[in-house]
Amino acid sequence: MAVSPSRFPVPNAFELLREQYAKRLPSHLEDLTGPMCGTVDLPLHVVWSGRTSYDVEQPRSRMGLYRTVLAEGQRQDLIDFLNRDLLIRQWPVLRTLISRPLRDAWEAAFGELASARSATAA
Repeated sequence: MAVSPSRFPVPNAFELLREQYAKRLPSHLEDLTGPMCGTVDLPLHVVWSGRTSYDVEQPRSRMGLYRTVLAEGQRQDLIDFLNRDLLIRQWPVLRTLISRPLRDAWEAAFGELASARSATAA
């Protein structure tokens, strides 16, 4: 039995996810004014189960915080909980721990992150 192609284009899941992530991005990395020290307690709409409190000064804890906020946070959460300098500093490792659509959305929008990735590859 032959299957005929659909007359309607089937959306690509990767592209749909990347577009969803892109809609939440801040206008500029400078908008990311989250803390550089102390403890961050995420609200339930960002993390609904598991760990909710993170120590920004501990690298592993901070990496978990950033992974969670990048994947689950809305635009204001990104602005409130992420810090531009910390994001750029840890991006070479962080980018390997997040989904490809998420990584592509951020790197396409912010050249500083693509540069941070390239700097470590050289």
